[in-house]
Amino acid sequence: MTTLRESAKNYESKKTKNISELKEVNTEIDLKEKTQEKEDGDNFSYNYIIVDGEEYRVPNPVQEQLKTLLVEKPNMTKFKVDKKGEGIKTKYQVIPLD
Repeated sequence: MTTLRESAKNYESKKTKNISELKEVNTEIDLKEKTQEKEDGDNFSYNYIIVDGEEYRVPNPVQEQLKTLLVEKPNMTKFKVDKKGEGIKTKYQVIPLD
């Protein structure tokens, strides 16, 4: 049994990482959706992928850019995401790797 003190010392807040933290992403990876409750009681949903047991959020602008790229490069299988800025000023750039 663990004491509250021991548990608090080892506690790490669970955060969903961002797809931009990955060196490359395969277009065939399964996309999942999660709904969570905000502090004010409202719900919000987001898409994510799982890589090596970790969840990585996939923002909507990434999916929009990927859709456009796949029209031009339908056989593209790998890409990476560059992220600039924070909060509502965040910009994403999807970069094809093949």
